[in-house]
Amino acid sequence: MSATRRTFLKGIIGVPPFLIGLSPLSLLAQEEGVLRVAASKPAGNLDPQKFSGLWAIQDLMFEPLINYGPGGTYEPALATEWQVENDNKLIRFHLRDGVTFQDGTPWNAAAMTWNLDRWLGKEGFSWMNASRLFSSYNVVDDHTVEILFKEPVLGLLNEFSYIRPSRFLSPKAVDAEGNYQKPVGTGPWMEESASNDGSNFTRFDGYWGEKPSFSRLEVKVLPDSRGRVAALRAGDIDIIGGDFLAPIRATEAVTLKSAGAAVIVEQGSTTVTVAFNPVRNPALGDVKVRQAINIGFDRAAIGKVLYKDLVQPAGNLFPETVPYSGKRFPVPARDVEGAKKLLDEAGWTGDGTRQKDGVPLSIEFVVSEEQLPGARSLAEIMQAQLGEIGMDIKIRSVDHASRHSDLPARNFDMALFLTLGAPYEPFGSIVGLMLSTYDNGVDGKLVVDPENLDPLVNAAMAAPADRIEATTQAIYDWLHDEVAFLPLYYSPAIWAHTERVKGFRMPATEYDLPFEGISLEA
Repeated sequence: MSATRRTFLKGIIGVPPFLIGLSPLSLLAQEEGVLRVAASKPAGNLDPQKFSGLWAIQDLMFEPLINYGPGGTYEPALATEWQVENDNKLIRFHLRDGVTFQDGTPWNAAAMTWNLDRWLGKEGFSWMNASRLFSSYNVVDDHTVEILFKEPVLGLLNEFSYIRPSRFLSPKAVDAEGNYQKPVGTGPWMEESASNDGSNFTRFDGYWGEKPSFSRLEVKVLPDSRGRVAALRAGDIDIIGGDFLAPIRATEAVTLKSAGAAVIVEQGSTTVTVAFNPVRNPALGDVKVRQAINIGFDRAAIGKVLYKDLVQPAGNLFPETVPYSGKRFPVPARDVEGAKKLLDEAGWTGDGTRQKDGVPLSIEFVVSEEQLPGARSLAEIMQAQLGEIGMDIKIRSVDHASRHSDLPARNFDMALFLTLGAPYEPFGSIVGLMLSTYDNGVDGKLVVDPENLDPLVNAAMAAPADRIEATTQAIYDWLHDEVAFLPLYYSPAIWAHTERVKGFRMPATEYDLPFEGISLEA
């Protein structure tokens, strides 16, 4: 649909006064039942077995066997029920009947196994336990499939809820050689068009579940955070938010709330942490130095100054919103004199920047604004406060590409890390960020200790269900006792929407797009 200036001015006659100030785009959205959502970048390649598209956009079209629900619950999706047997070495899925892909292809065991063949057991997907330990599958009947594994699979149900590679593409959405051609799933939205400016979707009226109350969803690419906030306030965009879709800074959340926008802030499942690299900087190999750093800066002050009290200071690897997150450790309080005493005991002495054997206590801190907005300011606060106890913190800011090369190569003394967040937790971060023998690609390792930590992680990976809590707690205890990393704060989930959006619900993970249950006020 298009609107000329003449037809727009003609059509504005009779519009309620409270809508007069809205832009033409906003009025068209209200007329047509269109939900407009901001994204920081184009959707990209949406093949669910690739790793380049926007998760939240893939979520619109592709469904899993199991949905990861609030608080780590599991909800039926393309499977109505499942059984895990043989000590987590077999899972049996009962598939939902009467479901079709958006191109009319039936959802059944054949479609499921065709998708499994694209990733399960393949080398490129060995970062997933289900793929690395895959043995075989057995088609029991048209709507029942069993998958067998060589060993127990830690986080098995979580892995079958991932947006990629565990979601399902129509077998007809590839060419004769099996190459992906277009995004066709079983979900409630069908892609109508896509460009660098955004993507448009129409409702799939053949969807098996509850259908959206509005007929169209448009994703508009707005790379600049301030531009997204302005578009929301103008009514050109209805929803912004999500760490991986259109992030909102804490200061922007406060501004939007004061301007009357609906701002939703809830405890997320991601933790911002600092990694140590004692191999590159031997000073960090002394636990007393790590303890001094741990109490040498003020987490609460960082939360107040930089994040407007929207973050919760952290004492643990995971917030309580993560299953098996362990007993709560106290949040370290700043203790300048205690930190100085620890450094004295470790042999680092002198005025100004401390020294030991003629070597200054200098530490390089690597941060990336592209990874975490505000990272530079956070590092500068730590730099100033740790300087008061005699440490010389040198900050090196890197872009996204440099971070993804520096972190795996351990080219840092200290570096900011984020845990993976739901639905990957807790085992995604425990294994991916801590097991030295596990190749996690460009993410790098938060903690590396093959002698002490690897056996604890391996014990958790092999633990039966009744031992998971104890074996994960053993990991947390060791990390805490060794001050093996610094938990800084638990990152909140932040979304904002206009008044015309009713029934908004915070998504269960930062990878989902929150459209379910929404209605649009006329």
